[in-house]
Amino acid sequence: MNFLRGVMGGQPAGPQPTGAETIQKLCDRVASSTLLEDRRDAVRALKSLSKKYRLDVGTQAMEHLVHILQTDRSDSDILGYALDTLYNIICNDEEEEQDESAQKQAEDMGVLFTDKFIQDPENVTLLLALLEEFDFHVRWPGVKLLTALLKNQCSQVQGVILVSPMGVSRLMDLLADSREVIRNDGLLLLQQLTKGNAAIQKIVAFESAFERLLDIITEEGSSDGGIVVEDCLLLLVNLLKNNSSNQNFFKEGSYIQKMKPWFEVGDDNSGWSAQKVTNLHLMLQLVRVMVSPVNPPGATSSCQRSMFQCGLLQQLCTILMATGVPADILTETINTVSEVIRGSQINQDYFASVNAPSNPPRPAIVVLLMSMVNERQPFVLRCAVLYCFQCFLYRNQKGQGEIVSTLLPSTIDTNSISAGQLLCGGLFSADSLSNWCAAVALAHALQDNLQQKEQLLRVQLATSMGKPPVSLLQQCTNILSQGSKAQTRVGLLMLLCTWINSCPIAVTHFLHNQDNIPFLTGQISENLGEEERLVQGLCALLLGICIYYNDNSLENYSKEKLKQLIEKRIGKENFVEKLGFITKHELYSRAAQRPQPTFPSQEHMLFDHEFTKLVKDLEGVITKAVHKSSEEEKKEEEVKKTLEQHDSIVTQYKELIREQDAQIQELREQVGTLAARSDTLETTVTQQQAQILQHKDQYNILKLKLGKGEPPGGGQGGGQGGGQCEGVPPMNGPQMEVLLLREELEELWTRHTLLQSQLEERDTLVNTLGSEALSPETSAGSEHSELTQAVLQELEVLKDQVQTQAAEISRLQTERQDLLQRAEAASSARVSSDEGSAAVAELESRLAAQTTETERLKEEVRVLAEGRAGQDQQLASSGSTAAILQAEKSRLETELLESRREQDDLLMLLADQDQKITCLRGRLRDLGETIDDEDDLDPRDPSEEEEEEDD
Repeated sequence: MNFLRGVMGGQPAGPQPTGAETIQKLCDRVASSTLLEDRRDAVRALKSLSKKYRLDVGTQAMEHLVHILQTDRSDSDILGYALDTLYNIICNDEEEEQDESAQKQAEDMGVLFTDKFIQDPENVTLLLALLEEFDFHVRWPGVKLLTALLKNQCSQVQGVILVSPMGVSRLMDLLADSREVIRNDGLLLLQQLTKGNAAIQKIVAFESAFERLLDIITEEGSSDGGIVVEDCLLLLVNLLKNNSSNQNFFKEGSYIQKMKPWFEVGDDNSGWSAQKVTNLHLMLQLVRVMVSPVNPPGATSSCQRSMFQCGLLQQLCTILMATGVPADILTETINTVSEVIRGSQINQDYFASVNAPSNPPRPAIVVLLMSMVNERQPFVLRCAVLYCFQCFLYRNQKGQGEIVSTLLPSTIDTNSISAGQLLCGGLFSADSLSNWCAAVALAHALQDNLQQKEQLLRVQLATSMGKPPVSLLQQCTNILSQGSKAQTRVGLLMLLCTWINSCPIAVTHFLHNQDNIPFLTGQISENLGEEERLVQGLCALLLGICIYYNDNSLENYSKEKLKQLIEKRIGKENFVEKLGFITKHELYSRAAQRPQPTFPSQEHMLFDHEFTKLVKDLEGVITKAVHKSSEEEKKEEEVKKTLEQHDSIVTQYKELIREQDAQIQELREQVGTLAARSDTLETTVTQQQAQILQHKDQYNILKLKLGKGEPPGGGQGGGQGGGQCEGVPPMNGPQMEVLLLREELEELWTRHTLLQSQLEERDTLVNTLGSEALSPETSAGSEHSELTQAVLQELEVLKDQVQTQAAEISRLQTERQDLLQRAEAASSARVSSDEGSAAVAELESRLAAQTTETERLKEEVRVLAEGRAGQDQQLASSGSTAAILQAEKSRLETELLESRREQDDLLMLLADQDQKITCLRGRLRDLGETIDDEDDLDPRDPSEEEEEEDD
């Protein structure tokens, strides 16, 4: 302790130790002391010396400090001192640096100590474990130290954290800390952690980072918040930029909708603090990250649709038309709206309907174009408006037509300013930047739209009083010939190249002016300065387009004569060299990188992004067109015609092959249907045969039952009884009653006999039906002939289809021979012979395959026909028999039911008769009459049989 007092306190007598000696003694104290208090005091002393003697402390004490972190985990104070000391020797404190050399030396020292610390990855893992300590004196310096490590060696520390278990999750917990200083430094840590590492960005995003960050932004006041909102926005940009997975997760989580309240700036825009401008600028950048042109097209369009549906685009357009908005915010808003509507038809249509709050209201497009052609507006604002106009017309033929229509004579409104009038005014103004912007904007109105290129040829301009109007195309060439500024001429040449490209009518209009071609050849052939070589290259491109898309309608400027003119006046090699200078220009490469026109100054504003694509497509074809001779062109025309003929023949063959494929498929389906029907019929015949056997058994059983129910004849007793009554003398009242009863009894016997005979007739009929069911062959002939005829008709149809297909194949083979002869006749053209033989070979292979398939189908149909003949016999014996027996079975069942009903009626009558007879015998006995055995009317009555035995 005395030693520490000597270091920290007053100056003792004797020579003073140097800083390095003091640090060495402190390190020995840390390493050798057994008491925690002594080690703590030594580490605190090292902390106080770490800023002044950074190199010595870092060199001598780092290992001892790391050892303290490993062993003294229970004491938060010594941990905090050790972490602060490590932070001081690793962090680059820029505020204390005096000049650039000292700052560079400090940065190198920080990187050196960072490398030494992370040389053992366990040190970073130890630091992550210490961040779980809740104690403020441990957690806060741990966060700052890890942030400093990431600043100095980002990728190495990221790799260690990525492989550490729960490493990223521990850092995400910092956002939930209730102490704002730790949460805010945690944001800075996550900013460094997520730089350029997509894997860590995904892990952070799926650890609910979006929801936490948006909640913090809302709590801090959104755009009116402080530096914390800025840090959250920077972290969000890191997570989403160039990371399609996180962008999709952000969109699917409905976080785009939560961004809308950020842009509700209100009506009072007078007071904009610097922090609010920074926050809103980052918010706009975050929107642009979601709809950037470099993102996958599907992801961008989906985000654009979501921004329109939730009202975010509408809110941005409100800021766009608001007053009092700072210039840099307005510029960034214009750029943001540009990318939100780029390539999205629904967003472009909405933007076209937006009006500025003026009196009278004007379309937002017109207001923006007024700023673009106004030379008093800031340069970056004019570039932003041009980008917005380009994005509005990108893949928007409807918008292109609306812009061009404002230039046509029939739609010009003299009472209001239109977009076309502003573009023409900027095109011919004295400001070269306005000329360039208007020319590029008008070129985008014609991009990939042949109809609007032809419509724009109708535009006529009144140049001065008393002179006839001239076309817009001619006025552009007139300005070129007047020798204006290079920027103006470059813009006009880009407009003309875009205009006449792929439009032979526009080429004819351009060539119709006798002065245009001499002017172009004169410009190209001259030996001018370095800055004029770009204009010469664009003139060569324009002349090359006139050659390539020339329809030879003008005799004096046909393709051949233009090429002869180039060869005589310019030279083919010189022409190609001037043309190739365009793509070698530095500004060409810069413009080709991204669609947004970003230029450091007005002088660098020469190339447009879409025009660079056009040059890339045309340079090669124009070079070939210039070098081709007339004979080669004729051969190429012949080859093209031959190829067209080959293409037409191949197309016809393809159509025929498609038809044959369809017919083959249809035949296959028919064969499959017939096979299925055959199987079904076989199954049905088997089932019906089983049913017939079952019905036969049922019929035999019923027949046996009916045979047992026949009663014997019994009409004699009634006759004898009647004979006994003839000789009776006159009867009294009881005798008369007996006579009447006998007569009634005789009548009943007569009816009984009649019913018995009817029952016998029914039995005979049933027997007859059974015999007919057992011999059904008599009625099978007609149905067999009908079914056989139907099958034969189907087979004939199949045969006709196969024959038709065979005839078609024969015709195709004949046409193939004709094609071979024509191909041999055109063998002088190498391209024709190669491609023709390839096409014929391909057709031959396909025709051979079709012929093989047809033969196979013929064989299959023949086998089916033979099988059908064998099935005809079964169908004759089983199909017709089944149908007849089924009908006969139904009739027998009906007859059987009727017989049963009649038998039931007979039984009921017999029962009534028995009852009446019994009643009459009882009455006769009561009257004293004697009843003979013959009077027994029911031989089956057991009571009567007992009475006969008693007698």
